[in-house]
Amino acid sequence: MSQSTPRKSSFPPVVDSAVRVLICGSLPGDRSLAARQYYAHPQNQFWRLMSAVVDRDLTALAYPERLAALLEAHVGLWDVVATAHRPGSTDAALSGIAPNDIAALAATLPDLRAIAFNGGTALKHGLKQLGATRYATVALPSSSPLHTVGFDRKLPAWVELRDHLRH
Repeated sequence: MSQSTPRKSSFPPVVDSAVRVLICGSLPGDRSLAARQYYAHPQNQFWRLMSAVVDRDLTALAYPERLAALLEAHVGLWDVVATAHRPGSTDAALSGIAPNDIAALAATLPDLRAIAFNGGTALKHGLKQLGATRYATVALPSSSPLHTVGFDRKLPAWVELRDHLRH
């Protein structure tokens, strides 16, 4: 990618010491970056999928309450990419990737049981960053509207996250 393509940056992690599952995306899309909110694109299925996981309608909540509800359910959020060049929002266009230190963050989370990757790009880069790990790793079908598999086909993999959230 040329230097004229903007360099985009991820958000800070949303975690606390009680997080049991850390969900990592790749890098927020343009809509999310503009809104300064994870999964802000109205067609992204993340909040609907997580509603089923935590058994609470997250879509009805304002963004700060959504994040609080995830933390109450022991779920954290971050991205595997810290910064990268990318025209538009497609992961296939990522270049010049600088990773977030997922392993270092995981080491600060005493109750962490699993790291889940939202989509193939997050999985590919996240597993490279983690190497061998003591945490379960979970590959999730992307919640992105660009991943055209329907909600009902994505849901079973996402609902399995509940197994890592139980006491």
